[in-house]
Amino acid sequence: MQSPAIDGDRLWSRLMQLAECGATAKGGVNRQALSLEEHAAWRLVIGWAESAGLAASTDAAGNLFLTLPGSDAEALPVMTGSHLDSQPTGGRFDGVYGVAAALEAVCTLAEAGVKPSHDLVVVAWMNEEGSRFAPGMMGSEAFAGMRSLEFIRGVRDAVGISVGEALDAQMAEFSALPRKRLGFPIGAYVEAHIEQGPVLEAEEKVIGVVTGIQGKKTWEISLLGEEGHAGTLATADRRDALDAFSRIAQRMYREVGGDDPLVKFTIGRLRVEPNAPSVVPSRVVFSIDLRHPDNAVLDRLGDALERICKESCAPCDVELKRLVSAPSNEFDSNLQATIEQSARQRGIPSMHLLSAAGHDARYMAPLCPSAMIFIPCRDGVSHAEHEWAEPAHVTAGADVLLDTLLTLCGD
Repeated sequence: MQSPAIDGDRLWSRLMQLAECGATAKGGVNRQALSLEEHAAWRLVIGWAESAGLAASTDAAGNLFLTLPGSDAEALPVMTGSHLDSQPTGGRFDGVYGVAAALEAVCTLAEAGVKPSHDLVVVAWMNEEGSRFAPGMMGSEAFAGMRSLEFIRGVRDAVGISVGEALDAQMAEFSALPRKRLGFPIGAYVEAHIEQGPVLEAEEKVIGVVTGIQGKKTWEISLLGEEGHAGTLATADRRDALDAFSRIAQRMYREVGGDDPLVKFTIGRLRVEPNAPSVVPSRVVFSIDLRHPDNAVLDRLGDALERICKESCAPCDVELKRLVSAPSNEFDSNLQATIEQSARQRGIPSMHLLSAAGHDARYMAPLCPSAMIFIPCRDGVSHAEHEWAEPAHVTAGADVLLDTLLTLCGD
């Protein structure tokens, strides 16, 4: 089946319109999960989808689905997409490119009168980023049965609003949308995304055929000490939580972060209480993000990290909350070959590479054949307001995605 032509100008225009939903003064995006800004993005993509004949629906986890019906009611749906939420100082392409490219590909097929054999479902997953509600990837984890909806609904943001409250508000805002069953069967999943790294640009390649995603573990760790007067309490008598944190952090950076060049170790969030100039800190809460492509190494370093906390916290107490434990995964080899073939036939330079960042596709891979398509981002920058992708690369990724969907859905 010959591929219809992607409208690259329309795709770019839609990306720029979506960037206005939560636009920041520096040209980036702040579109948090289940926020009014994300509601605005939903309204845009639903409008575009319905104008092309796609049907919008949602599920109990707040995932958005836009479906082009197929000719075979017994065939499992083919799903493609990514997410619409962003980091607080995010860019115009992370996540949203995968949704916009998927929508452009499926709308192009619908407008060309192509009737796929399978339902084609564009998805926007709920809370991939995890910046408002931690951990991230809640929508895809709930869909895959990796995390309970009860747990997800109970998570609260920094101002005390729960996921459940925000979800209920979203459902009320989009009350006309039909509900799909959480975790309905799918036959294949393909996700387009910017690379969020420098490899494609450095190698002068436009399409990344993603082989898999490196493993990731995250924690929230609390150190519990005791408040005291900064001027009267002797140093030897203090249970200073910040002092305990400094010891632990130094050991972690040295013994975990410095284990080998492939380790990615980050302390990304730190909260000190009572955070007063003349009070000994009684509580420190911090987050850890640990990644490695080798699952055995990831497990070993995770164990070492927890041991360091217990060995170096005294005279304070420590509480460890494990948030994410996601092993490295590999994507379907046949889908990788399909993506590579499309790039070759279109004369688009491509290469295979591992994803260093996590994506919703990680949780689809155990359910069905899954794959990812990367395009470059300038200087490898992402999760920043100056994140950028070239229009020609944006179109190229959508072209390859369209070819891949046609292969999956062809007769």
